[in-house]
Amino acid sequence: MKIELYDTTLRDGAQTQGISFSVSDKIRVTEKLDILGIHYIEGGWPGANPKDIDFFKRAKKLKLKNAKLAAFGSTRRADTDVSRDVTLKGLLSADTEVVTIFGKSWGLHVKEVLKTTLEENLKMIEESVKYLKSKGKCTMFDAEHFFDAYKENREYAIKTLLAASNGGADRIILCDTNGGTLTSCIFDVVEDVKKKVNVPLGIHSHNDADMAVANSISAVQAGCIQVHGTFNGYGERCGNANLVSVIGNLKLKMGIDCISDLSLKDLTETSYYIAEICNMKLADNQPFVGNSAFAHKAGVHVNAIVKNPKTYEHIEPARVGNRRTLLISELSGKSSILEKAKEINLGLDKSTPNTKKILEELQKLEHGGYHFETAEASLELFMKRALKKFKSFFELKDFRVIIEKGQKSRGGITSEATIKVKVNDKIEHTASLGDGPVNALDNALRKALKDFYPSLSEMHLTDFKVRVIDEKVGTAAKVRVLIESQDKTDTWWTIGVSENIIEASWQALVDSVEYKLLKDTEKA
Repeated sequence: MKIELYDTTLRDGAQTQGISFSVSDKIRVTEKLDILGIHYIEGGWPGANPKDIDFFKRAKKLKLKNAKLAAFGSTRRADTDVSRDVTLKGLLSADTEVVTIFGKSWGLHVKEVLKTTLEENLKMIEESVKYLKSKGKCTMFDAEHFFDAYKENREYAIKTLLAASNGGADRIILCDTNGGTLTSCIFDVVEDVKKKVNVPLGIHSHNDADMAVANSISAVQAGCIQVHGTFNGYGERCGNANLVSVIGNLKLKMGIDCISDLSLKDLTETSYYIAEICNMKLADNQPFVGNSAFAHKAGVHVNAIVKNPKTYEHIEPARVGNRRTLLISELSGKSSILEKAKEINLGLDKSTPNTKKILEELQKLEHGGYHFETAEASLELFMKRALKKFKSFFELKDFRVIIEKGQKSRGGITSEATIKVKVNDKIEHTASLGDGPVNALDNALRKALKDFYPSLSEMHLTDFKVRVIDEKVGTAAKVRVLIESQDKTDTWWTIGVSENIIEASWQALVDSVEYKLLKDTEKA
């Protein structure tokens, strides 16, 4: 059984609140999807805006190996000759092998939105498809709002599909445009349509009822041979069917070779790549590819996972390019500690007294506001410090941060940090300005250490998060600071907790720098 994957990230996905693709972004996404093995990539609506026009011009130079590019648009307008219709002309100007047009299958839209008759709508569909076929295009018809239309007037909804079939459509796509149809209904309707329409069918599901992936899989089980979706489920309102999960389920649960085994291992990397281009953080709990998809926290779970991963994992993480993570927290047991110790070569076992000691100290810290499952760099430093297997690279003597607003700062706010540290029995005393107090501290610390540790120039902070742990205490509450750092090869998170935000930031900052230096030492 062959299933076609039709990606509409560049069109439907672009309608996500907060996403705006440049033409270069769209080219990069197209190339990435082609490498993965997606069969059809919907590039946008040519003629709708200058960006999409430019994209299709530039896309002509692409040498795609697996995918066919599709231009998207609508049927002709009511009471308009197909050869004079602006939308159809725009589709042809895109010069793609594949064209996808949508038409109305629901009488409500025909009457209330198009303001035309049901009969004219059928002509619009058939004539538009026939015209595009006469121009040599592989033509796909999206039956918009089909499942709602089927519920209201089954006979007319089927007529719209037959109109597309009579026009010569290569594929007819049943769309759950409002995203509110239940899975059992999807299956029954697809089975019924298959008996009446001879054209291969596809499914296009939206996620307003959180059913899009399930509905897509159900449609395949009922006989659809093409699945529409977007990467990471991007799309208007609640999004579209998440093509990542669709691929995972088709390939690993149903045994359908929609992409190769080799490409499947790139699924996680592709998901993150597209999220980065979209400037959207990938949800940690996204199935198959998220950071938490194979993360285990409870002690009972970790203990079982160590013995046999099948006990709490539905697939092997590596098959989709992901990895297993054993989280360390107050919920952890000795198994979590031992696995982490094994990972960083600390040589602990169940009988080692230090194992219990580390767990007890860890639970105290978590009770006090630490959250090591999101700061693995600080966790490694904590364990090595507890076992006296870590020697600090520098010693803080004191620091001071001055924040000033006034005439000297020309109406703005200036931050200055003065720091004194001891390195190899030598005292370094430096001062530095910054955009804020943490930035000033970071600059001053680097300035003090640069001659001793030149590799710090490769490192920079990429994210900074603050959370109040107990808001009931008001301004006296403890705060948790998380800092993300990056160098040429790695990214890591560190943590600090204190009633003083500067102190918490300093703790996280020091861990960040010391982890970088530890990494460099171990690689040497």
